[in-house]
Amino acid sequence: MSALWNREALLAATGGEASGDWSAISGVSIDTRSIKQGDLFVALKDVRDGHDFVGAALEAGAAAALVSRSPEGVAANAPLLRVGDPLFALETLGGAARARTTRAKIIAVTGSAGKTSVKDALAAILSGQGETHASAKSYNNHWGVPLTLARMPLETRFGIFEIGMNHSGEIAPLTRMVRPHIAIITNVLPAHLGNFDSEADIAAAKAEIMEGVVPGGHVLLNRDNRWFDVLAEKAQTLGLTIVSFGEAEDASVRLLKLSQQPESASAEADILDERVLFRLNSAGRHQVINALAVLAAAKLAGADLALSALALGQWKPGDGRGARRRIRLDPIDPNTAFELIDESYNANPASVVAALETLSLAQPASSATGRPGRRIAILGDMLELGTDADRLHGDIAATPHMENVDTVFACGPHSRTLYDALPKAKRGAWTADSATLAPLVRDEMRAGDVVMVKGSLGSAMATIVTALDDLGDARGQGRNTR
Repeated sequence: MSALWNREALLAATGGEASGDWSAISGVSIDTRSIKQGDLFVALKDVRDGHDFVGAALEAGAAAALVSRSPEGVAANAPLLRVGDPLFALETLGGAARARTTRAKIIAVTGSAGKTSVKDALAAILSGQGETHASAKSYNNHWGVPLTLARMPLETRFGIFEIGMNHSGEIAPLTRMVRPHIAIITNVLPAHLGNFDSEADIAAAKAEIMEGVVPGGHVLLNRDNRWFDVLAEKAQTLGLTIVSFGEAEDASVRLLKLSQQPESASAEADILDERVLFRLNSAGRHQVINALAVLAAAKLAGADLALSALALGQWKPGDGRGARRRIRLDPIDPNTAFELIDESYNANPASVVAALETLSLAQPASSATGRPGRRIAILGDMLELGTDADRLHGDIAATPHMENVDTVFACGPHSRTLYDALPKAKRGAWTADSATLAPLVRDEMRAGDVVMVKGSLGSAMATIVTALDDLGDARGQGRNTR
């Protein structure tokens, strides 16, 4: 097992004091549930104090623990690295990792929607062209970013970091840690409005990602987004090279042709004066626009564009972000399946409309009895929208894509406004929460249906996804993932 950090480098980076018998670590972890042999366990103080779990981490195979005090129940000669503040030490360790990866091209991604999918797609297409390191899951906050940096191997050629925020001022210190060569702002949309006075303030907060870009670096901006000019002005003041992407005629990365199928999309694009054809294993115009940024960033990072486009065709969205799977109601008969589109991870008005577009493109099948399948939307509350929350939910009912949806189930207090605004023929059921709605939608599923689940993370729409998956799991299928 190769060493990520040796003892001397850890001491130099953190300024800590070491005790116990250990010489190197092969990974960095903050969670005993996923600890691996040889990891450094970092005892962060968050919802719970990580010092309470040091013993469990060492028993699970951690080589050492980064602590600010002697944990209870741990031997005096335990392998420890003592510092004043574990979070600050993690940040300095991340800074040291960034400083030593001199050959790596670093890409940072933010935006109101799509940033995790863009990060994941970049990781997928670049991993075939060089040592690639990327944020795990959505590790994009004040501990997730330095943790991802601290895990970055010396040999990294491509580093991809997701940076998120809920309030102004959160992105700036994170992007200064990452120091990207390329920054991507996927879009600026009315998300987290409850924490901001206006959408303009959201744009300003997203623009903070440019503050850490290295001199001479690039920033990719969505040319079709209403905040493009505002973002471009800041980029110019910082001396960054602007690369615009979208459908606009003056975009430097431009979508030229698009053909959408029920479960995929094919496109032709001009990527910085190079024509390329590519295919996506997901439908929706928003996915194609994000793909433009992915391909442009890969090219700017020195990757081969043709190979990147080819690899993009093999990538699929992850769970909660558009993953699709077929679930059989009968384990023997494939004609009893319905299709699940899992968009449950998060939601804002624009991403819900985009998900409804994907659903509207889907083609329900007929059952063995000839009964046609239906397009079913299961929608939970979009959170952090402030005083306009009810109006923004109600507006979803009027989106043109809703015309192709047969039935809508909804949960949450704000989604009641959406539900009541629908024609009665489209109303399935409304409940106060996802746990109450889950058994109702389970009973509603029938062969040939296409069902899409969408809502903010706090609305716990994964509860409904699990209930639908269990329709197959209970019959011995497991997940029928495409």
